[in-house]
Amino acid sequence: MHVGDFPLFNVSLDRDGLAALMREHDYDGGVVFHPDNDLAADVAAQVPGVHPLVWANPRIPGFLEDTLRRLDDGPFIGVKLHPLLDGYHPAEPAARELYAALVERDLPVLIHCGHPIFTLPWSIEEGVAPYPELRVILGHMGHGNIVYINAAIDIAARRPNVYLETSGMPMHTKIREAVERVGPERVLYGSDVPFHHPLVEIDKVRVSGLPPDLVERVLGANARRLFLGDEDARGHGATGEVDGEPPPREGGGDGR
Repeated sequence: MHVGDFPLFNVSLDRDGLAALMREHDYDGGVVFHPDNDLAADVAAQVPGVHPLVWANPRIPGFLEDTLRRLDDGPFIGVKLHPLLDGYHPAEPAARELYAALVERDLPVLIHCGHPIFTLPWSIEEGVAPYPELRVILGHMGHGNIVYINAAIDIAARRPNVYLETSGMPMHTKIREAVERVGPERVLYGSDVPFHHPLVEIDKVRVSGLPPDLVERVLGANARRLFLGDEDARGHGATGEVDGEPPPREGGGDGR
C-alpha cells in the first residue's frame, strides 16, 4: 500500500485513511511504502499490523548506506524499488549492490513490474539473475500488458526465488494460471491502494477459479510467510501480506 500524497494521480492516503481502510476491509495487516521513508515508518508505527518497506533509489547519493541503516535499525522489513518513477535500470551496478546486501540479510525486495523502459519483466530478471537466493516480488506481475503478464509468469516459473503480486493486473484468470505454473506459495494478493480499490483486487482473486484453500493462501498466508517468516501461515488463513487481506471465513462471511 502506498501512503502519502500523489498529485500526479490525484490520490492520497494518510494515517487516518489507512486505519479506516483497514477497519472497513478487515485487514489484519499489510506493508506500506513511500519515497519519504520517514513518512512510511511513522504511519506504520501508528497503525497496528502495518510494516514499512524502505523505498530505495539508486540515483540518490548514499542510497545504499541509508537503506542498509534503515534495514538494520528497523522497523523496515524489506525494500521497495520503483525503477520506472526513479529512472534507473534494475540491472545497474548500484542496484546489484543492494541485491547482494539483501541476500546477506535474507530480506525481500518488491519491484514495480510492467512498464518500459525500466520495469519490463526481462529487465528485472537481468538485474536479479546473479542472486538466486534473493526473494524478488514482481509487483503487478506485468501490469496491464498481456505480453508482460505472460513474461512475468514465465520468469517466476523458471526462477524459484521470484514471486508474483496481483494488484493492477486486470486478468483474473492469470492469477489461477500463475498459481498452477509457479506454485501455490509464490503468488501474493496486493491492493496498491490508493491507486486501486481493495474490493476490486480482492474479488479478482476470489473469482480467479482457484479452490478456497488456494484463495486463502494468495489473499493472506503467502505474504505473511514471505515478509514475516511465519511458517504457521501456510494454510492457516494468516494475514500480514503485501497490501494484506484476510482469507474467507466460514459461516457465510467473506472475511473483509
